[in-house]
Amino acid sequence: MPAGSKPQGDGLAIIFSAPSGAGKTTLVRHLMTKMELSLGFSVSATTRGPREGEVNGKDYHFLPPEDFAEKVKNGAFVEYEEVYEGLSYGTLCSEVEKLWRDGRTPLFDVDVVGGQTLKAVFGDSALSIFVMPPSLFALEDRLRGRGTEDEAALEKRIAKAQQELEAASAFDLRLVNDDLDLAKQEAEDMVGDFLERAYL
Repeated sequence: MPAGSKPQGDGLAIIFSAPSGAGKTTLVRHLMTKMELSLGFSVSATTRGPREGEVNGKDYHFLPPEDFAEKVKNGAFVEYEEVYEGLSYGTLCSEVEKLWRDGRTPLFDVDVVGGQTLKAVFGDSALSIFVMPPSLFALEDRLRGRGTEDEAALEKRIAKAQQELEAASAFDLRLVNDDLDLAKQEAEDMVGDFLERAYL
């Protein structure tokens, strides 16, 4: 994945990555409600259209492909990736800089490759957490339970998840999401400990 520009400023970052269906978004939302004074959700940019109920600027920055490509050319992204053909996601430098200016630590909910790239950009200033399903079978059950995709798309996600699980060791910490309440507490502890150590 191409790394773009480093955001202006010195701040911390919290990165959550996982295969699709492992539960990272649920954990990130939980952290945002429990630690809203210190964390700020980093809204990603994407070329896909909004799903029902999604709000531009809150869930994602929805960009036409030509605008996304222009921003890539101008070095506006910390990281970006064509996740599937014709479907790109990225983290805007301006989004990170705004959170730092507000005195918040950006909290990232990104795919596995994006998480590795962000960690490479931020280095020791970032904590990277890999959310793992209890097993690949459990992950497949969760994805099928969503009922949002046809069989071909589902098979593609499962194959990608198998590859992504191999990257777990590249992250600072691994969090197995088997029992959701326990996983939420572990996420709070991991992030809280990192921020406490950083500000000592």
